[in-house]
Amino acid sequence: MTDIVSADWVADHREDCRIVDVRDAWEYDALGHLPGAVNVPFDRFRTGEGEAGMLPSEDDWASLLSEIGVTGDGDVVAYDDHHGVFAARFLVTAELLGHDPEKLHLLDGDFSSWQLERETTSDAPEVAATEYVVSPPESSPLVGPDEVSAAADDPEAVLVDTREDEEYAEGHIPGAVLLDWRELVDDETRGLLAREDALAVLESVGIVPEKRVVLYCNTARRISHTYVVLRHLGFEDVDFYEGSLTEWEAEDRPLETGTDE
Repeated sequence: MTDIVSADWVADHREDCRIVDVRDAWEYDALGHLPGAVNVPFDRFRTGEGEAGMLPSEDDWASLLSEIGVTGDGDVVAYDDHHGVFAARFLVTAELLGHDPEKLHLLDGDFSSWQLERETTSDAPEVAATEYVVSPPESSPLVGPDEVSAAADDPEAVLVDTREDEEYAEGHIPGAVLLDWRELVDDETRGLLAREDALAVLESVGIVPEKRVVLYCNTARRISHTYVVLRHLGFEDVDFYEGSLTEWEAEDRPLETGTDE
């Protein structure tokens, strides 16, 4: 599974990993970056050319990872400057397109937290291109709208909306519980809450390891972070609605408004 790793871990393993900075190019160049990191701005892998949602096509993804020197069995660490949500999207994209999730790592914290205590650089690394080949996974957490609808009525499942309160109140998939993805982030460290605190937040809205969890937001960016966190915490049955509300509304499916409070 994609894991969440400390700054110490990254510092110790950076020679053995491809480190990917998913911030905008101007941030990477002007503000500095982790030593050895390559830059892949968010819009380079959110093309909508793939088979679902905003995923890139297999050819585009293979070309991008070849360009930045990722090998098919290589370790990848990703980070951003937004508590990890954009970096998580990069890693989930890699997982959905067949990269071994055991080789995928999200920096706990982000660039702002890293630079407080560790060195940064403005020098871009020299990268030898590879010939990355996409190998679609044998199984996938991806689900479609019919499965999402069924999950809302399943007592053994919990459908989770990871957007903000106001968005949820304005319109959400019937039966969904609200968990703003940022509730799992510590604003001070900019990383994941302590394990017991994170589990308590999840349990407070009925998200427990014994249940199947189905995630959605608007365009599958925010659920990427929640997906990585849940898998890191040991949740085994987590499904990912890539189409999210964009697809749901395009198909004119029903919405609920308001909150339970």
